[in-house]
Amino acid sequence: MSILEVEGLSMSFDDKQLYKDASFRLNKEDHMGIIGQNGAGKSTLIKILTGSRLPDEGRIKWQRGVRIGYLDQYAESAHDLTIGAFLQSAFKELFEVQERQTRYYEEYAKKIDDSLLEKAGRCQEILEANDFYGIQTKIDQVMSGLGIDALGSNRQVSECSGGQRSKIILAKLLLEKPDVLLLDEPTNYLDTEHIEWLIDYLNGFEGCFMVISHDYDFLERITNTIVDVAFGKITKYTGSFRKAIKQKEEKKAVQLKAYEKQRRQIEKDEAYIRKNKAGTRSTMAKSRQKRLDKLERITPPSDNLQAHFKFPYIELLSASTLTVSGLSVGYETPLLSPVTFSMSHGQKVVLKGFNGVGKSTLIKSILGIIPSFSGSVHFVDSCIVNYFDQNLEWDDPTKTPLQTLQDIYPRLEPKTIRQRLARAGINASNTMKPMNLLSGGEQTKVKLCIMELKPSNFLILDEPTNHLDDETKNALRDALISYPGNVLLVTHEASFYDGWTDRIFDVEQIRLNK
Repeated sequence: MSILEVEGLSMSFDDKQLYKDASFRLNKEDHMGIIGQNGAGKSTLIKILTGSRLPDEGRIKWQRGVRIGYLDQYAESAHDLTIGAFLQSAFKELFEVQERQTRYYEEYAKKIDDSLLEKAGRCQEILEANDFYGIQTKIDQVMSGLGIDALGSNRQVSECSGGQRSKIILAKLLLEKPDVLLLDEPTNYLDTEHIEWLIDYLNGFEGCFMVISHDYDFLERITNTIVDVAFGKITKYTGSFRKAIKQKEEKKAVQLKAYEKQRRQIEKDEAYIRKNKAGTRSTMAKSRQKRLDKLERITPPSDNLQAHFKFPYIELLSASTLTVSGLSVGYETPLLSPVTFSMSHGQKVVLKGFNGVGKSTLIKSILGIIPSFSGSVHFVDSCIVNYFDQNLEWDDPTKTPLQTLQDIYPRLEPKTIRQRLARAGINASNTMKPMNLLSGGEQTKVKLCIMELKPSNFLILDEPTNHLDDETKNALRDALISYPGNVLLVTHEASFYDGWTDRIFDVEQIRLNK
């Protein structure tokens, strides 16, 4: 049975056609993954489905009465509430029932009216049927599962970073248990163990869901159908992610074969027309020309603009580059035991482990962005650090990538900036769009492009693969491998750093794994 029907969907931005006359269905049993390169229109598709954006053409029909839960990749919250109170708001209707019950009892004490007791009794039945008295246990389980317990239930939501708010809003969404979940990059800002928890949750989810993700290992474990957004089309494949990719490659091969066959025939016909348009065979030539004019031409399988990265390096002669001694980090209280480690020239180290905010907090304390409780950090004097912050926040999000880079590097010619953005995988159209209209992946490419314009000898990257498609991740990996200086990397994707890093620093265990 179809929960959602999409028919004849067309959408374009400026000169780019995202999809044309696309149709697919979301069935009750579907655990659907949505894949595609950065900027292909995945997040736009979800916005169209939720009604926050209107398509150029098409029909979106949800089953009557269906409850939809939506998490977008820029999840924000303006609620002036504590984390605990915000998560309790997922059960707002039940708390209202409890309040009514309390009023009935208070009125009964004044009026001794048995009808008030009956109303209070019906409220009690509703509360018990919905496990009202187990709400806090459910909240605690989700907070622990997503690593929010490390922040504490009494912290104000407004004080949390963008990544932390995303986790908090995801937690509220899961507690609400809608009929359909629409999740845009839910694994961003989650550590490995929290992703494992989310996988278990989604596999046990009784409703259907649509999940946008570039974490293909994650998709392989939670999906039974895949929607591919690519080259102006939306194609649905049945089966796991790997099966979908296999089907896609087979379809691409068939399309390429048909394209090549048609291209050879067109070239043959065009040569015949040029040779015979004025001779005795001109009638036949005109006939072939008419046939070519009416021919529906097969488009070749094509690829989007590919990203290429190279981080400029400044020579560093010192053998030791970074020394961290007894560093205790956190906010109101320390988050982990004091950390001690050092890095020598050229070493590439991964930070992994610890629930919640431990790794990002450690990096920010090392950089001096936030104060530490105790301990010391020392970079060698000639060390020049280049830092990637995982949060997609801009001084002025209404400015274009071109304007943003011009503000940072005013001496660079616009032509040079366009060339550098193109090399990072940002096409000409997106170069002139406001930052807040770009996808998360495209904004990440802009941030990486900015890093490429700063010569350095020590790269520190906090979850740089969030939002990136597989092709761009590969380009970034190649750039980090070839970089002669130090790399200190935070990522939850083991497949990204396997095989090329020197050490793994398990922050949770406070040990260095060789």
